Amino acid sequence: MQKSNLISQIFVVLLVITLVTSCKGQSASENEKTLPEHPKKEASQIGEYIVEIFEDSQGNLWFGTLEKGVAKYDGASLKYYTTEDGLPSNRVVSMEEDQDGNLWFGTGAGISKYDGKTFINFTKSDGLCEDSISNLLIDKAGILWIGTWNGVCTFDDTTFTKVTIPRPAIKTPLNKGTENWVTALFEDSKGRIWISRDGYGITRYDGRTYAHFTKTDGLASNNVQTVQEDAQGHLWFGSRVGEKDNPDPEKRQGSGGLNNYDGTKVTSFPNLDGLHHNDVYQIYKDAKENLWISTINKGIYTYDGERFTNYPVLDPITKNPKAVMTFLEDRNGTLWIGCAGGLFKLTSEGVVNITTEGPWD
Repeated sequence: MQKSNLISQIFVVLLVITLVTSCKGQSASENEKTLPEHPKKEASQIGEYIVEIFEDSQGNLWFGTLEKGVAKYDGASLKYYTTEDGLPSNRVVSMEEDQDGNLWFGTGAGISKYDGKTFINFTKSDGLCEDSISNLLIDKAGILWIGTWNGVCTFDDTTFTKVTIPRPAIKTPLNKGTENWVTALFEDSKGRIWISRDGYGITRYDGRTYAHFTKTDGLASNNVQTVQEDAQGHLWFGSRVGEKDNPDPEKRQGSGGLNNYDGTKVTSFPNLDGLHHNDVYQIYKDAKENLWISTINKGIYTYDGERFTNYPVLDPITKNPKAVMTFLEDRNGTLWIGCAGGLFKLTSEGVVNITTEGPWD
């Protein structure tokens, strides 16, 4: 998921990796022709920030970036789609696929419906509540929920409807620039929608009533960024350190990280390095129902229901830690990792950087 102030919080320098391959020409003689050198190929990162990864029903992988549109990998080649192809913005932060096989892209200038040939765009002029999108969710009823930087609306393929969510009483300072930013949308196994808004904790909507969870209920932070449900039906919340928004550098320390909610109480994990007093932007559940948890500078954690295991995610050259934004496990069981600084995947040899030239296999 994309956030404008997120970028300023991640002190990671993007490294563009150049891999040069060439075939040297043979020596020339009177009876030989000099073979021309092959043009040099440059391998660059898929995007400076990979903030969303999605696999469609055909098995294509899509990588949302903040500046290069969306990149599609079909198993053989990589192709970018940008405003030149019909997208409303090159900032692609969320993706969903509907029951008809149409892809929906949440962008920095509205949402876009793609049928494989044409992009159909929707903005405020069409009834969308805000053009700057943060999250998309298609629920079990086929309704599209749209999280924006100015609240939530739904779309039933005909009409946009603004969702008015009550605000809980909170005791922590609000960032006026982000208080209407919807940071996560999630539907649990009971069909309840969980909605997080920056500074207001997390809200549960059961179709009739709203229930709020904030720091007073045990959350590490009121700035919740991600929600996931485990195999036991417990909810997991990842949050960021809201104090980082403070203009005073001396006051940018605070709590954040990982929480578990078992339906009764909220639990924190202060003894896990990187999952407390840190930012967690993504919690992902794989096919085996293991949880994968991002951190800013401590790689990724996986939780199998009993124990946590950590995997470093390092820059391939400097070996500095990368800030992890998003995950996806594809149908082949490969875990893809979107970072500030490019795309990675988990292999038997560890975490490997994937550039425009691969290695894809």
